[in-house]
Amino acid sequence: MSPIENLTLTCEKDEPFSEGDTVTGTVSFTLTKDTKVKSVSLQAKGKADVKWKQGNTHYHGYRGYFKDKEYLVAKNPKVWSMPSSFKENSQSIVYMLKAKITRKWHWSSSVQKEIDFVSRSILNISRIMCPQSGSVTKKVSKGEVQMSASVNRKVCSPGDTLSAFAKICNSSSKSMRPKFTLQQKIEYHVKKSTKTKLKTLFKSVGDTIEPNTEVTASCKMEIPTSTIYTINNCDIISVEYYFKVYLDISFAFDPEVVFPLIVIPSSASHPCEEVEPCPSCAFGGLRLQ
Repeated sequence: MSPIENLTLTCEKDEPFSEGDTVTGTVSFTLTKDTKVKSVSLQAKGKADVKWKQGNTHYHGYRGYFKDKEYLVAKNPKVWSMPSSFKENSQSIVYMLKAKITRKWHWSSSVQKEIDFVSRSILNISRIMCPQSGSVTKKVSKGEVQMSASVNRKVCSPGDTLSAFAKICNSSSKSMRPKFTLQQKIEYHVKKSTKTKLKTLFKSVGDTIEPNTEVTASCKMEIPTSTIYTINNCDIISVEYYFKVYLDISFAFDPEVVFPLIVIPSSASHPCEEVEPCPSCAFGGLRLQ
């Protein structure tokens, strides 16, 4: 039985970390007897992993962002852009801390802890409301239809409310209905192969617009609290969002206006503060590089 018990790894804060942040915390354990220890180390690592099967072909992509115990003592670490944490079935972007105690001629004792990571590339995006607008005109049976649409922001967070408006001038002989949808697009890339997943997070249908009428339709929707943050800096995983306003017209191509959305943490409106190393901790200089 190992004399090392209750090996734990804790961080001073459970908030998401970002590039350049300093992670401080403690590694603690109990010795049941005097023990010769060769080393006590702490390792940080981050990785992205995607895999899927299509027919008889297996696709697997992997990206390692960092994995080196030397990061504990690096004086001037280089900071680059790394993607936010992500999990979806067998696809993931994960950041881990691992503490290990090594003894000569014995199995090592180790413990690891997953940390939530939010890329600074989206933290630096301004939280200004930044409304978006667009228009479309389409020839329809015996006339045309014109639509001008707008949404109150481009950057949003889970729990935020989006407000959208559409002014429709139906100068045709067809009836139609305005529709509003929030769509999520996740793509996985392995070499030259791509797997795309589209998901509708929200949909609202307005009243019927009769021929030769002009109306204004509106919609309010809340971004689901479980929404994954935008990922645009990983070459094997990307997450994008689109808010679409369109007119559902029978036996015709639907005219639409599409607005890209960027989903970021609600805390992104405040700059991240660097955590000062704690001299009493077992580790206090681990910088996410």
